[in-house]
Amino acid sequence: MTENAIRLERHYPHPAAAVWAALTTPELLARWWAQGNIAPVVGHRFTMDMDAWGRQQCEVLTVDPGASISFLFSEGQLDTTITWRLEPVDGGTILHFEHAGFQLDTPMGRHAIEGMGNGWPGLLARIDGVLAGVS
Repeated sequence: MTENAIRLERHYPHPAAAVWAALTTPELLARWWAQGNIAPVVGHRFTMDMDAWGRQQCEVLTVDPGASISFLFSEGQLDTTITWRLEPVDGGTILHFEHAGFQLDTPMGRHAIEGMGNGWPGLLARIDGVLAGVS
């Protein structure tokens, strides 16, 4: 990859408020991604439990309540930024996803973008199951 970001779009047949809850409520986030005490508050520091990859330190950078949130992910290791932006549309919501800032000139950065580039589509697909009430 020549670009240091993963960008995806995903349509959910759910209202933006429900998708927002799946992204910013710790109990719902744990059902589709990982355990972490996220809160949509600028400056909030939290930890994501990434199992084999360890506990990742994060900090909320920006919030537009109900519409977008970005946070520093894996502070001190990857130092990347994840941004989720919601677009209400007829029949649901489009999630615009970006995971940016991978350092492609390092082995860890190259490995991370390749692995996460393959992993994120499946993770984002799991949000629909959580919102539909399926584990």
